[in-house]
Amino acid sequence: MRAPQSQHDTVRIGATRLRIVALADSDSYVKWTAALLGTAKDADIALVLVTTPLTVSATQERTALAGSGLDASHVHRVSYDDLPAWLTDFAPDAVVIGARGPLVRVLAKVAAEVSPRPVIVTGLPGISIPARRAAVMYRAQCDLFIVHSQREIEAFSELAGRLGVHQRFALTRLPFAEHGIGVASTAGTDLVFAAQAIVPREKSERLAVAKLLIDAAESGPRRRVVLKLRSAGGERETHYERHTYPELIEQLGGAPANLVVSYEPMARALDTAEGLVTISSTSAIEAIARGVPVIALDMFGVSDALLNRVFEGSGMLAGPEDVIARWFRHPDPAWLRENYFHEEVFDDWIQVLAELVDERRRGTLTPKSPRRSAGGRLREAWDRKSVLGSEDRSFAGYAALAVGYPVRQAVIWSRPLRGVARERAVRQAEGSGAPADGASELIPS
Repeated sequence: MRAPQSQHDTVRIGATRLRIVALADSDSYVKWTAALLGTAKDADIALVLVTTPLTVSATQERTALAGSGLDASHVHRVSYDDLPAWLTDFAPDAVVIGARGPLVRVLAKVAAEVSPRPVIVTGLPGISIPARRAAVMYRAQCDLFIVHSQREIEAFSELAGRLGVHQRFALTRLPFAEHGIGVASTAGTDLVFAAQAIVPREKSERLAVAKLLIDAAESGPRRRVVLKLRSAGGERETHYERHTYPELIEQLGGAPANLVVSYEPMARALDTAEGLVTISSTSAIEAIARGVPVIALDMFGVSDALLNRVFEGSGMLAGPEDVIARWFRHPDPAWLRENYFHEEVFDDWIQVLAELVDERRRGTLTPKSPRRSAGGRLREAWDRKSVLGSEDRSFAGYAALAVGYPVRQAVIWSRPLRGVARERAVRQAEGSGAPADGASELIPS
């Protein structure tokens, strides 16, 4: 466990206010950066919504800002082409990049070219266990990586060490958990299900969840089952959802009258909740912070792919029967301390940021050397084009798309064959006692 640090109440160096700008595009990252900036007291702040195919709609923006402490006057929509000039005019001490890994890499390069170079900060918007290689490598050019639990600090520090990435990590509670655990209203009667776009991923599994929601509604027709979604038709999320629950419920014959869909902010949905059900959504942490009991649904098991290993030892894992019976759980206190509800004294992101900005102003902050990805400039152009879409109008972007798309399709088509090869290698290794080196992925994700 990390030693406690003294948390600065305000973001200042001496008498000088810090200038902090956050860059984000998709819904979960906009919500995270807005709330993070909302805790940066006494700083000059701005939130820039960079135009990409996933940039939030006006409705999603209002939802993300709700309760963040940041109002719409601090929000600006800026195209990728205009971003360098905008950052130069704002002259930030620090740039916080809240985005998917490939976009972080692209925007970090833009931020690094501002003169004088600002401190570059990044982070993840919710539960980040297990720590993943891609999350570290895409953010390797950032000076500070914010995470939200003692467990995440340990996991990411160990992973970065193994990868040879020199990264500084800092801790802060998730924004909606910063005040600890409250007391839920005893009048709540809703079963709120927090849907996720890619967990579970398979249609058969998502159909099983849809059927469970119908069964839960039919078992208690006087109480609502609320299907909480993050985007209405036509809006985009951080992850693309192939099989939506409203469509699947219709395929199963339609919803009972007490099974309703909600697009309101999660905080509002929890106002009338008896309990929350999810597989691995960060909404579980938001519910715990409100004192609302939770079921972390384990009907498909517990695995890294389902992102629900974090709930092992929490006491909240349960199956479909418990959902129908509404046997919600409060988490184990020991689990809370390691996972998102550590003591506030351990939060140090503002302190570490102030130290880095002070180094920058004194000229002692060493910029990180650019890390070349496999594929060189063509890969960089592909990454930029893939995250910016039509906003990248460069010749290199179109050339990378022309070359990279057929290669990517070939990789996708080869995966079943590689799966067979891996299985054969494992069987051979098990028979010989040798390590199954051939079972590793040939092409990293």
